[in-house]
Amino acid sequence: VWGEAGFDPSQLKTIDDIKRIPIITKEDLRKDLIENPPFGSNICDRWDNILRVHGSSGTTGIPTVIAISNDDWKRIGEAHARVEWGAGIRPSDTVFIASPFSLYMGSWGMLVGAERIGAKCFPFGAGAPGQTRMAVRWCQKVKPSVFYGTPSFALYLAETAREEGVDPKEFGFKILMFSGEPGASITSTRQALINNYDAVIIDSGSTGEMTPWMSNGGCRHSTGMHLWQDMVFTQLVDPITTEVCPYGTEGVPVYTHLERTSQPLIRFWSGDLALWRDDPCSCGRTYPSLPYGIYGRVDDMVTVRGENVYPSAVENVVRSISNLTGEFRMIVSRERAMDELTVLAEVMDSDYSQEKIIKIKNELELNLSTTLGIRANAQLKSPGELERTQFKAQRVIDERDLQKSPDD
Repeated sequence: VWGEAGFDPSQLKTIDDIKRIPIITKEDLRKDLIENPPFGSNICDRWDNILRVHGSSGTTGIPTVIAISNDDWKRIGEAHARVEWGAGIRPSDTVFIASPFSLYMGSWGMLVGAERIGAKCFPFGAGAPGQTRMAVRWCQKVKPSVFYGTPSFALYLAETAREEGVDPKEFGFKILMFSGEPGASITSTRQALINNYDAVIIDSGSTGEMTPWMSNGGCRHSTGMHLWQDMVFTQLVDPITTEVCPYGTEGVPVYTHLERTSQPLIRFWSGDLALWRDDPCSCGRTYPSLPYGIYGRVDDMVTVRGENVYPSAVENVVRSISNLTGEFRMIVSRERAMDELTVLAEVMDSDYSQEKIIKIKNELELNLSTTLGIRANAQLKSPGELERTQFKAQRVIDERDLQKSPDD
């Protein structure tokens, strides 16, 4: 890849020269895995030294395989412990990990970091039938001080607790640490989490391939995610030109391992969207930051009548309306050659009068149109009608491809 792009490692003289290195995509990794099974050509350690094998689910293509050596696993634990300590986690804490212990790297990274700190860990997991109601009972018993999972599951857990007659504040969480999806840095979602738990909100995350993935991690001062540049060197690049973006602008994070030896990646394209800044933080860290976290993906964005629409923008509108539960779906369709956006959202109470329903619907449509710059239709659903998730929420249904004729 480097040779084809006209790059030679001898050209790398300063940190600024990193931008000359060609970007590697997930598709490049998948092709390499086919040609060089099972780990690809960037495996830089002997098989005898590999301690763990992880990977992706392969839902969008061939699964990627992640090999981690014993030395790297120790470094990953140290890196995650640093970020978790910066979030306020201490040896006296009990960490409730409410995300899957399977291929998903997030759970394992949180676990090894918390263990390195010396905190007590409750690797509860997620995804099994009935597990959310079980989580309510366990949180009542154990009273963990730290929650780790996705924002959508934390809100679902709070909703389930109230159905069981339990105030989620009784769990005693002091810190809620999130990754896996946008939400914790979205203003209205963040406020909903604070209202439910009265806890400090910490956003974190990058990609499994870039483990230690917590190299984007916030602190207790709520200034967004710090880019821990001494673990993983991060640049934001223009999604079209791939030129490095100036601070204060939006781009795609591109990551370079600085400590991994078993399967390092150089300039890996994340596909995420964020805005970065170089402002000082009260915590004293001088890293650049993502003040709004990772708020979308290039491939999650949908274009409706020429406007780019992100699920995070719709979420911010929905959660800002007090008479809605915050759960939503986006349906993009095509009517008579015209794109249409319909947002499904749940009302708080199924006993609302028809007059109130119409008022809420009009408010939602007005706020959506004002925020997105296009007309949006709203359909209101009863509480609980939209399916909840114990892990990453799927928000967008694009029906336009399904509506194409065979001749299109």
